[in-house]
Amino acid sequence: MSSVSERYEFYRRELTRYSQSHLLAFWPELSEQQRERLLSDLDQIDFETCRRLIDSHVRQRPVIPVPQRIEPPACYGPEPAAGQEELYQAARRAGELAVRTGRVAAFTVAGGEGTRLGFDGPKGQFPISPVRSASLFQLLAEGLLGVERRYGRRPPWYIMTSDTNHEPTIKFFSENHFFGLPPQDVMFFKQGQMPVFLPDGRIAMEERYRVKLSPDGHGGSLRALAASGALADMRSRGIEVISYFQVDNPLVKVIDPLFIGLHLLTESEMSTKAVPKAHDHERVGVLCQVDGRLEIIEYSDLPDELARARNADGSRRFDAGNIAVHILSRQFVERLTQPGASVQLPWHRADKKVPVLDASGQPVNPDRPNVVKLEMLVFDAIPLARNPLVLYTRREEEFSPVKNAEGTDSPATARRDLIRRAAAWLEACGWQIPRKPDGEPAQPIEISPAYALDADDLRQRLANPGTIRPGEPFLLK
Repeated sequence: MSSVSERYEFYRRELTRYSQSHLLAFWPELSEQQRERLLSDLDQIDFETCRRLIDSHVRQRPVIPVPQRIEPPACYGPEPAAGQEELYQAARRAGELAVRTGRVAAFTVAGGEGTRLGFDGPKGQFPISPVRSASLFQLLAEGLLGVERRYGRRPPWYIMTSDTNHEPTIKFFSENHFFGLPPQDVMFFKQGQMPVFLPDGRIAMEERYRVKLSPDGHGGSLRALAASGALADMRSRGIEVISYFQVDNPLVKVIDPLFIGLHLLTESEMSTKAVPKAHDHERVGVLCQVDGRLEIIEYSDLPDELARARNADGSRRFDAGNIAVHILSRQFVERLTQPGASVQLPWHRADKKVPVLDASGQPVNPDRPNVVKLEMLVFDAIPLARNPLVLYTRREEEFSPVKNAEGTDSPATARRDLIRRAAAWLEACGWQIPRKPDGEPAQPIEISPAYALDADDLRQRLANPGTIRPGEPFLLK
């Protein structure tokens, strides 16, 4: 390994070449530990890529083409339409076979902190289940154990962390004995980072010995899969299909054989799930056909007249809400991330208000946007994929994210939806569920994903219908 002085000389030349010499302006006054920290930050930066993006995205705003034609996408339904019965049966068989033969991996994006929830730690550690207060990570792990119980094979689990929560996440899994999963089948790796830029193209500094870095977006997860060796590990295991989901959705199906099977039978390279929007302006991306290509348009970018548009029967015309659940073919990710790839995810610019240092090393606390952040979005891979497909699913079955401390998409609504789903599954099995006058279940009910993955799975596990006694929490695990 090169010495600190050798690394300093290397970066002194590199930063001069890329007009970023200010990053070493305070070097003489730094301690040895601070110098190591600064060099470590510089090691994370691809200065040639930054040079190109400064020219195209920082000093000027990229030109975004205006679509000529935006239409609703064709979608598969949660149940087969007339004439699709055989396709859905074949898809379930194909998906189950892929799981049983070890060709499927689970991939969780888990780089976030619980700050917005008032929680000190990685978001995946947040206690969410209504009876046990099991964490988000635990529910996902139990989902994989449920897959193993039901299909005889447990997919390996790849978890993308961030620079801030990587070590706490690994410690949490270790302290909880990996929730019953073999440690060798759980791989952690960090998300990539991008420097934050001042409008003139200079890279911003956080401290005199720290570069201001920011996660490169959930689209960076694909680059991180490649850079970390996770893709190579998948290839060595014979993995062909990647089940992608985010850590903050406790209702998610970590592995869905129907979804996987439709992906395989249609020879799709990237597939995505959608739910009907809760209302016209729900803060979710919307799946659309844009000039003939399947894309996701952010809710903030969808014109109001399209958000409100109705079909002849009064239903919402643009109704396919993105829930950040995808299936990706491993070879497609390899193609996107190989060096010199001919197709790559686009970068997006965001103007943000961020504390930084000025040229003299003094802190600046702005009252308006003062920096440019660049990130990639994973759903931008959809229009680059062959045969992308959309599968509608039921919100009450698969989508209740934990994003806000209170109100919509909060721990309270997620726990409510976990209880509602568990009660509905039990009622589908003939059980009597005590309910309040407003129809809500009268007490907390929880079904571990390790015990049952859905109502059909639960029906096979419960020999006879039963009754839940009022007032007592009910748990199946």
